[in-house]
Amino acid sequence: MRSLFDLTGKVVLATGGMSGIGLGFLQGCARQGAAVVIWDRRTEDAAGIVEHLRGLGAPAVHVETVDVSGEGAVTAAFASTVAAMGRVDCAFANAGISSRAPSFAELGSETWHQLLDINLHGAFYTLRAAVRHMKERAQNGDPGGSLVACGSLSIFHGLQGMEHYAAAKGALLAMIKGLAVEMGPFGVRANMLVPGFILTGLTDGNPETQKIIERFSAITPLGRPGELSDIEGPAAYLASDASKFQTGQALVIDGGRLVKNI
Repeated sequence: MRSLFDLTGKVVLATGGMSGIGLGFLQGCARQGAAVVIWDRRTEDAAGIVEHLRGLGAPAVHVETVDVSGEGAVTAAFASTVAAMGRVDCAFANAGISSRAPSFAELGSETWHQLLDINLHGAFYTLRAAVRHMKERAQNGDPGGSLVACGSLSIFHGLQGMEHYAAAKGALLAMIKGLAVEMGPFGVRANMLVPGFILTGLTDGNPETQKIIERFSAITPLGRPGELSDIEGPAAYLASDASKFQTGQALVIDGGRLVKNI
């Protein structure tokens, strides 16, 4: 019996897919039988990740070394991906960096532009390449597809010194809504997956991890921070035909943090 989120025969791409939330997206899709594509700036240790994803159920894993802040690099990587995999059915625009200034007044222009180059412009290049591919496929009689941007609760909460990060995520949500309208006639859905605080390998290595866990547990109704496994199911849902009537939405996976006022 096939899973409701079955992804057999589909190809799923995630930028920033070597670790963290991007890898979590791919893990969920691999478990449902998707062939997966990893894009990342650093892929030296890709062999172990490839083996890991194959072990979860991915019939094929393709890796591209690409810095999404470069328009030409994204265009070339997408063409290479399609040449290798034949198609892309779902694209997760996830690659991003984070930084914090002491205040907005002290937020430097270089820091602002560096973050937007990756978090916003890189997502734009990635989604645009996917849109062109999916639109062409639809015009040739093969409609459908899923575009997913990785969001942040910073869209909804004011964060001092992180206005650049929040601005990029807010702009991405606006972009997703526009894509939902524009690409609907081609059977392509566009959504944003908004994780709350998720423990990743990078977080686990921080000596302050326990304090962070306790702080987020106290402000989260479910009483704990998220884990990568918490976003695997939502990622597979958005990539699969189970979400075929959901588009233009922000799917928040945060343990209830957003609805808690204190």
